[in-house]
Amino acid sequence: MIVALPAQALEIENLDESGRAALRAEIRAYLLENPEVIMEAVAVLEEREAAGQAAADVDLVRANADALFNSPGDWVGGNPDGDITLVEFMDYRCSFCRRAVPEVEGLLATDGNIRLILKEFPILGEESVAASRFAIATKIVAGDDAYKSVHDALMSYTGSMNTAGFTRLADALGLDASAIVAEMDNDAVTAVIAANHALAQRLRISGTPSFVMGEHMLRGYLPQAQMQAIADEIRTN
Repeated sequence: MIVALPAQALEIENLDESGRAALRAEIRAYLLENPEVIMEAVAVLEEREAAGQAAADVDLVRANADALFNSPGDWVGGNPDGDITLVEFMDYRCSFCRRAVPEVEGLLATDGNIRLILKEFPILGEESVAASRFAIATKIVAGDDAYKSVHDALMSYTGSMNTAGFTRLADALGLDASAIVAEMDNDAVTAVIAANHALAQRLRISGTPSFVMGEHMLRGYLPQAQMQAIADEIRTN
């Protein structure tokens, strides 16, 4: 089968070297006179790449849905029967995670129909790991409400992330500090962190905060209004 080429393509193919040089010069001159054409082309390319990334992210979320949305080691809050689930991968020493706290809490309060899952994902050194171990140990020893109290406290905590600091924090919250600290290095705590790191690797998450809302990957800090807009779009579609 012979495919006919456009006449312009045939003409270009038949150009000699001087003709090609003249054409290149003409194209260059046009682009210099109309640089907005380049920006338009870049914008189209970025849109195509973003669409491709979004489609790939949906596939990743679907392939890892059970680990994302049904892990028994995670704390679940917001509206447990909400029509949209928001998963947050967070690190207690991450400044943008701390900035995201009021945005997420505001979203939960104003929307009222979002289920929140917190994923302990310590990536900023040993103090981050220690803080996550303390939070997870609190959940195991004292339950979900105690975990949320510790989580909120750690998100604004400015002291050292060590046993002494955790003990003072637990005492201030009326928790059994010795029992929680004793649980921190147990295999069950290690397993939660390891599972979250493995999941993040499969999802190609390398930073915090990172969110999954429905089937959408939201990589990085987002203000409440932007998260709400995404939730509204999910519901509309």
